[in-house]
Amino acid sequence: MDDIVLAIDCGTQSLRALLFDSSGRLIDFHKEEYPQAYVSPKPGWAEQDLFIYQQALTKSCFVLKQRQPEKWQHVKAIAVTTQRDTCVLLDRDGKPLKPAILWLDQRMADYDCKLPVHYRIGFKIIGMDKAAFISAKKCKANWIRQNEPELWEKTHKFLLLSGWFNYLLTGQFVDSVANQIGHVPFNYKKQRWANPRTDYQPYLFQIDKEKLPELVQPATVIGKLTKDAQKLTGLSSEVYVIATGSDKGCETLAMGCLKESLACASLGTTATLQITSDRYLEPIKFMPSYPAVIPGHFNPEVEIFRGFWMVSWFKNEFGNYEAQLAAQKGVSVEEIFDDLLKNTKPGSLGLILQPYWGAGLKMPEARGAIIGFGDVHNRAYLYRSIIEGLSYALLDAAEKIERVSHRVIEKVAVTGGGSRSDFVCQILSDVLGREVLRGEIPEAAGLGAAICGFVGLKYYNDFGQAIDKMVRYSKSFKPNTDNSKLYMRLYREVYRRIYSHLSPLYKSLQQITGYPEY
Repeated sequence: MDDIVLAIDCGTQSLRALLFDSSGRLIDFHKEEYPQAYVSPKPGWAEQDLFIYQQALTKSCFVLKQRQPEKWQHVKAIAVTTQRDTCVLLDRDGKPLKPAILWLDQRMADYDCKLPVHYRIGFKIIGMDKAAFISAKKCKANWIRQNEPELWEKTHKFLLLSGWFNYLLTGQFVDSVANQIGHVPFNYKKQRWANPRTDYQPYLFQIDKEKLPELVQPATVIGKLTKDAQKLTGLSSEVYVIATGSDKGCETLAMGCLKESLACASLGTTATLQITSDRYLEPIKFMPSYPAVIPGHFNPEVEIFRGFWMVSWFKNEFGNYEAQLAAQKGVSVEEIFDDLLKNTKPGSLGLILQPYWGAGLKMPEARGAIIGFGDVHNRAYLYRSIIEGLSYALLDAAEKIERVSHRVIEKVAVTGGGSRSDFVCQILSDVLGREVLRGEIPEAAGLGAAICGFVGLKYYNDFGQAIDKMVRYSKSFKPNTDNSKLYMRLYREVYRRIYSHLSPLYKSLQQITGYPEY
């Protein structure tokens, strides 16, 4: 029997355990929902007890072991991918000092960075001073250092969630280069920990190097399971733990995005558009290009911070009827929402949404906007305008990437919950004016982690060979010419002008209300 890789995908709301063979076939998987996605000890805070993740890991592993006892014996490696920018603090015994602080936590540190004068002048000249100021305030290590100094003194290791899982399984403080996406002192261009003698990051993110993990390349064997980890997972001591990359990076890998002409659109809680490049590119000036799962490569990315969270927002705020109808019919709420779209027209009869429900670093005062309401508009059109607005934002992202890469994005591969809807994929194709490909495996982050596992086990010589054998697409969506022309006019003549016209009002709103904080 073929060897198997167990991929673990730890997301914000659930953990998935997935069994893959070397052809990329998903043998079985289990999704374990957390009792709650996070807790908020104070408004805007988002924390999670690490034991919740550990319990979800154990439950998922034992469910699969019970369902697939024979195949479980052939698991040769574990490959873990996680949400980005979620922080963990451990003491000298490896015990958590507090719950994990999630990526969507909104607490802000005071700005107390002592930047050398040449950086202060340089940031001012290039217009990065506000971005640097906000980044330092968002750094959770800075907040803990200022507000919980005794806890910070006890902190032996400051890890991202991926590094904590590696420690949980191997007892080693090791993490992948491709996981260092967050408010940590990392030099993205050189893909190493930053040096205070040559880099600015250590001044903004004040974490001593001794508190950080050792970095290795993706597909590196970190070690074997400890005895405690064997009990947690029900696996043997001969199972290797193999370094991977972030969930978004693994999705891009799983969509076969090796060339700059093929982008990956992740239609998840946070929506992103990425390419893979052997060049360091900044689609948004002075915003870093993240390390790709393929060593020596980068994932230039544009992020829509609330992304397809907006669909959940719509469902919670306006979708009670659809939720009841879905329960009666025994189908998902998303299927009922797709029925809503059937009765709407492309362009939503002029209802345009700009999805800035979460402000970006370069536009900290930005807010979401919906314009063009008329008496013909109902909840169905509001829902469609959300999908179209997110698609416009992804089109804007594609243009930003093309400007710096000087390459045309010819096709877009889609992953994430939004990609499961044919209507969503078709609208995205029409707005982008490009072919959209849906992967054969919906669990793309898990597949990307499994690819790392098989490359680490030396099943394949390199990532290109692994992708050839393990990545396939299930459906293609091609743009409707008439719809694309309509969308392009709305995008050029309306959507792209909304922010510049409303920006002064957003700034006034921020000054008057203090929201969003920065």
